Amino acid sequence: MSPKKRRLLSATLSASTLICSAAVAEEALEEITVTAQKRAERLSDVPLSITAATGEQLAKQGISSATDLERVVPGFAYQKSTYGAPVFAIRGIGVYDTFIGISPTVTVYVDQVPLPYLVMTQAAGLDLERLEVLKGPQGTLFGQNSTGGAINYIAAKPTKELRMGADASYGRFNEFDADAFISGPLTNTLSARLSVRRESRGDWQKSESRPGDELGKRDFTATRLLVDWQPGDSVKFEVNLNGWWDKSDTQAAQFEVFSAARSPGYPQATLALSQRPPASQDPRIADWDANDSFKVDDQFYQASLRGDFDLAEKLTLTSISAYSHYRARERIDSDGTDFNDFTRGVVADIGSLSQELRIAGNLGDRATFTVGGNFQHDIVDDDDVGHFNATNAGVGPARYQDFINRADQNIVTKAGFTALDFKLTDTLRAQGSARYTSQTRDFRGCLLDPGDGNLARGIDFLRFLGTGRSNPAAPGSCVTVDAAFNTIPLVRDSLDQNNVSWRAGLDWKPAEETLVYANATKGYKAGSFTPLPAVFASQLTPVTQESVLAYELGFRMAPLQKSLQISGAGFYYDYRNKQILGYRSFAAFGNLPALQNIPKSSVKGAELQATILPLTGLRVTTGVSYIDSRVDDSIIAPDPFGRSIDLKGEPFPNAPKWQFLGDAEYEFPVSSELSMFLGGDAKYRTSTNAAFGERVETKIPAYSLVDLRAGIQRKDGVWRVQLWGRNVFDRYYLLNVSHVTDTVARTTGMPATYGITISARFN
Repeated sequence: MSPKKRRLLSATLSASTLICSAAVAEEALEEITVTAQKRAERLSDVPLSITAATGEQLAKQGISSATDLERVVPGFAYQKSTYGAPVFAIRGIGVYDTFIGISPTVTVYVDQVPLPYLVMTQAAGLDLERLEVLKGPQGTLFGQNSTGGAINYIAAKPTKELRMGADASYGRFNEFDADAFISGPLTNTLSARLSVRRESRGDWQKSESRPGDELGKRDFTATRLLVDWQPGDSVKFEVNLNGWWDKSDTQAAQFEVFSAARSPGYPQATLALSQRPPASQDPRIADWDANDSFKVDDQFYQASLRGDFDLAEKLTLTSISAYSHYRARERIDSDGTDFNDFTRGVVADIGSLSQELRIAGNLGDRATFTVGGNFQHDIVDDDDVGHFNATNAGVGPARYQDFINRADQNIVTKAGFTALDFKLTDTLRAQGSARYTSQTRDFRGCLLDPGDGNLARGIDFLRFLGTGRSNPAAPGSCVTVDAAFNTIPLVRDSLDQNNVSWRAGLDWKPAEETLVYANATKGYKAGSFTPLPAVFASQLTPVTQESVLAYELGFRMAPLQKSLQISGAGFYYDYRNKQILGYRSFAAFGNLPALQNIPKSSVKGAELQATILPLTGLRVTTGVSYIDSRVDDSIIAPDPFGRSIDLKGEPFPNAPKWQFLGDAEYEFPVSSELSMFLGGDAKYRTSTNAAFGERVETKIPAYSLVDLRAGIQRKDGVWRVQLWGRNVFDRYYLLNVSHVTDTVARTTGMPATYGITISARFN
C-alpha cells in the first residue's frame, strides 16, 4: 500500500481508537430497526453485512439518489454507462451494459416491492424512513436473484396524526429543488401520506466548439401516495402509487483521443478528429452535435398492494402485488465532439408484473420460519437508434449512416423459497434459507435497416464479397446474417435456466450489543440478451447465468454505553461465469460489442464501519472497504480497441481497491430554543479502469470529494436553515471512460455546487 493510502486508512480507523481516550458522550446512538430478513429486527441482531441510514441522515447529506450512495455505503460503486444507464456494484460485483433492460447484480426495492431495472430507481429516495443496503448474494429471501447485493428503501409511512413538511433548495446553475409531504388519518381505519418532489436546474455544460451553446438542464418530478387501511386487528393493507417524469437533458461527454473503429476506414472522421486535442480537465467543458435535441422524455409509474393477515398467533400471511411500467425516449451524444461520429437514441418500454406470497411465523420459542413463492412477468421492448459518420459507416462503396438495434424480450420468473432460524442455545443461533428459481427468456431481435435501404445495401455488398451473390434485404427490415451470409428475417432465441440459491450461517451473541456471525451464501444473476449492432447473428448469443459462492465472517458491536457502533466483515467470493459486455472483431466493421462469460474469477476483501459520539453533540461516521478482484482463468478476448489480450490476473472494471468515507456533524446550542450545526462528509476511492485491458486511455483516476454544510435550527425540529456545498474543492473526476466508435470519451462528475435549503415540519 502506498504511503498516501496508509495515511488515509489510518485517519479513517483512528476514530475508533480515539474514542478509547475520550469522555463517553452523555447521549447514546439510536438503535435502527431493519427488515433485511423480511421481519422487523434490531440491526444489532441481524447476522448479515448491512449498512443502514435513517432518512434524516440522508437528507442532511443531500442524498436523494442511489447514485450518491458511495458517500454512505462502504464497498458501493456507481458508474454511468456510455449511454446514461446507471451501473451499481457492491464489493466489485457489478455488470456493465448500456442496455436499460439488463437484470442488475444489485437489486433495488422500495418497501420490498422490486424496481427490477436500475433505470427505474431515480425516485426511490423520495421521502424516506430509512435505507438498508445488504451486501453479498441476495437470492434466498428476495424475488430477484442478485450476486452483488440489494438496496432496500423504506418509505416514510402514513401517520395517525396530521403532519406536514416541506424543503426548498436553491443553488448554483439556478438549481431549484422542492419537496413536500402531508400525512395523517382519513378515517379511524384509513390513513394516507402524499409526497412530491420537483427538481430543476439550468445548463451546466458548455460547448467546446460553440461559445454560448450550453446543455445540462434538469427537469424532474416525482410523487408517491401511500394509503394504509386496517379494517381489523388481524388485517392490514398498504397501497403504494408512485411515479416520476424526466424531461432533462442527457449529459454530453468529453473527447479524449481519436481511435479509429476501422483502419484506414472512411476518411471523414479521421480528417475531423485525428488531430483534435483532448478536452481540458474542466468538468463543464464538453461537446455535442449542433442543431440537435438531447432532451429526454422518460417516465415511470408503479402501483403495489400489500396485505398482511394474521392467521393465528405469531403466524402471518403476506401478499405483495405490483405492476411497474417504464418508458424511455432519449438521445445522447457520447463521442465528445461536435462532429457526428456517433449519436444514439433509445425508444424503449418495460412492463413488469410481480407477485409474492409468503407465510412467516414462530415454531415454539426457539425457531422462526418463512416459506413462500414469487412470480414475475416482464416485457422489455427496446430499439436503439444509431446515427453516425464513423470510419466504419459502410462497406466499400456502400455507405450508410443509420441503423436500429432491436431487442424484445418476454421474461417469466417463478420461484419458491424457505428460511429457518433456530436458537441452538441462548447465545448461539443457526440460520438456513434456500430458493429455487426458474426463468425463461424469449428473445426476438436483429439489426434493422432504418428504412432508407442503405444499410441493407451495405450488408449485401459484404455478402457479395464473401459469396459472390447478391440478395439485399428490403428497406426497413432485418439485415442480420448467419455464418453463410443468409439474411435472418428475425433472430429468435430463448434462454431457459434454473438454479438453487442458498445461505447457511451461525451467529453468536456473547453480550446484548455484540454479534459475531459466519455465513456461506450461493447466489445467482439471470442470463440475458442485449441489443447490439448484430451484423452476424452470433453476436446476439446470450450470456448464461452467473453465480457467486460467498464466505463471510463478520461482527457488530456497540460498546462504551452505546456511544460507539462498529461493524466489520471479511469475505471471499468464488465467482463463476461473470457476465461482461465484451467485443468481437470483424474485418469489415472493426470491433463490435458482444456479451460473454468469464468462467472463473474471485473477490476477496474486508470492510469496517464505525459511528461514534466522542463528545456531546458530535457524531462521526467512518467507513473503509478493501476489494481485491481478479480473473482467475486464462481467457483471450479483444479489449475495446481490438487488441486480443489474456484477462487472467486482471482486476474487474469499476472495482476500486480502496474506498474511504466519513461524515461528521457537530450541533451546539445558541439559545434555549435554537442550535447551530457544522458538518461535512468526504469520500475517497483509488483508481480503477472502465474496461478490461488496463489501458491508460480507459483509466478512471483516484479522486476524493468533500461536501460541507452549516446552519441553524429550532431544537424541536419545526424549521431548519442549511447552507451547503458539494465537491467544494471543485475536483475533476470521472464517472466513466468509453471507446465510442472512433473516440475515447470521458463522462465527468459535477463541478462544485453550493446553495441553501430551508426546511419546515408541522404537527
